[in-house]
Amino acid sequence: MLQGFKDFISRGNVIDLAVGVVIGGAFGKIVTALVENLINPLIAGLIGQPNFDSVGAFMLGDSLVEPGKLLSAVVQFLLVAAAIYFTVVVPMNKMAEIRQAKLKEDEAAAAAEEPAVSDEAKLLLEIRDLLASK
Repeated sequence: MLQGFKDFISRGNVIDLAVGVVIGGAFGKIVTALVENLINPLIAGLIGQPNFDSVGAFMLGDSLVEPGKLLSAVVQFLLVAAAIYFTVVVPMNKMAEIRQAKLKEDEAAAAAEEPAVSDEAKLLLEIRDLLASK
């Protein structure tokens, strides 16, 4: 039983997942700082407050209903998603495009370097392969 656990833990995908969780937690702090210290103050400068918590608040009996808090959470989510998209996804996609273009150039250069095989040589290769198979 302990050997099975050891095998499970030492698999690459478990370790990759653990690294991803740690890096994600650290990156989450960066994104949170970006949103709270840059984007929210910009919103506060434009509309007068950094969130929408008090928007549409009303009393229902003895309870305070605050639909603005849901709106704040949705806006916060969209801001975090936009920050991640524009700071991580867009640059990574651009790097992937550049890498793909470089690979295509390398493949084209390698194909151009290979000498063209004549029909006569192809026929001789086929004869050689047939003789080798018998």
